Amino acid sequence: MSGTTRRYLRPAAALAAAAALTLTGCTADSSSSDGRTGFISGNGGLDTAPVSSRQAAPAISGATLSGDKTALADYRGKVVVLNVWGSWCNPCRAEAKGLQEVWSKYRDQDVQFLGINTRDPDANNATRFEESFGITYPSLYDPDGTEILKFPKGSLNPQSIPTTIVVDRQGKLAARAMRPLSTEDLERLIAPVLAEPK
Repeated sequence: MSGTTRRYLRPAAALAAAAALTLTGCTADSSSSDGRTGFISGNGGLDTAPVSSRQAAPAISGATLSGDKTALADYRGKVVVLNVWGSWCNPCRAEAKGLQEVWSKYRDQDVQFLGINTRDPDANNATRFEESFGITYPSLYDPDGTEILKFPKGSLNPQSIPTTIVVDRQGKLAARAMRPLSTEDLERLIAPVLAEPK
């Protein structure tokens, strides 16, 4: 395969990922589970995976909305809460203040929040969203879904917007919610993973 062909395939794949999220985006009650992967589906689209069958999280990295560089691997040893969102997404707006509230509560307890902003062609829209809701944790700017495409199929991967994923201290995918979360539901996802042995 020529270098030129590769250059065209990579953006096409990213666009395909964004299109897939477009079809399922901003749903309020999505849920999926596959017995072969060891998922345990909770109520209302809250899915968890037992420690023994968790898959490694992908190598998410890039520039944040503030222009800094960060990577999921930078937070190894902490429980990481990934939130896939867009400024255009009403359910994302509905959960934004709650996410910030839980981040403020857990940030000194070996927990790190990291957003993945997607399908925002203008980063200024995403920045205004963060300012409006007082968001203080970093978000990667991923307008074409390149970072989202890195999640392995058949894992606790994002399939709608918003999606929130909890990554354990070993960098593995532990829990997922494919709907806007209340503070109570978010804490239900975080607390068991945080309680696991270091």
